[in-house]
Amino acid sequence: MTIFEAQQQLIVQLNSIYDEREAAAITDMAMENITGWQKIDRIINKQQELSETKEILLKKITAELLTHKPVQYILHEAWFCGMKFYVDENVLIPRPETEELVEWIAGEVVSRPMTDDRRPIAIFDIGSGSGCIPIALKKKLPGAIISSCDVSENTLEVAKKNAITNETEISFIHLNFLNKENRNSLPVFDIIVSNPPYIPATDKKTMQSNVVDFEPHTALFVPDNDPLIFYRAIADFAKTHLSKNGKVFVEMNEEQAANVKKLFLDRNFNTIEIKKDLQDKDRMLKATMLL
Repeated sequence: MTIFEAQQQLIVQLNSIYDEREAAAITDMAMENITGWQKIDRIINKQQELSETKEILLKKITAELLTHKPVQYILHEAWFCGMKFYVDENVLIPRPETEELVEWIAGEVVSRPMTDDRRPIAIFDIGSGSGCIPIALKKKLPGAIISSCDVSENTLEVAKKNAITNETEISFIHLNFLNKENRNSLPVFDIIVSNPPYIPATDKKTMQSNVVDFEPHTALFVPDNDPLIFYRAIADFAKTHLSKNGKVFVEMNEEQAANVKKLFLDRNFNTIEIKKDLQDKDRMLKATMLL
């Protein structure tokens, strides 16, 4: 079987469960992993025969893809801010919207790389996941001191692995942030950032199976009767652990944007900005408590 034939076979099979554009993107990722060649090289070498080993790998990957398992979990790789991250079912697959959050924060810090008392900016990320947020921020802001916490030790192992691979120094902390006593032991930070769980549990029944069946529910869902549970904890923590004129950046459910804004206003954050993502959804919020 040639590379061209293998690619055509895979995309036809994926078209049965994904739309044409998504099937093409998944096929491209899978074929690059199998052949070790990027798209242009595969086009040039499209008549190259796949080895028996690679044909077996293609069959294995195809079988897993047809169960709706995300290609990132099958290949154990995802791209974020131009960097390759190891991912497995212990962590969420990084999303493009979160890249926009990182860019927003980096832009703010670049214009003010040090605090008023001339020390490096201290950034705290809540919910490490794959480590994509703190690692990308460290790459963009090498002078910043960055810490990140997560409730899952397995998740932190993935984040630490990615920090080493991407040659970044991050302080990872095993901590249940919803436990007030645990979080109150932390120091003061200049920037607090989080992409917390924010999807109401009832939304599971309307979501795609590749998300619901494979991605970690603790990183996705919140109770229907308390969808702002993490934002409340973040805002309360920031009131006592944010430096003078410090900022909080969060990603959020666009349907809860007004409620998240009110939550921060009720806690005396007096400058709130909501930013739309590339899909024109109210996806990110910045809250500043001017002192």
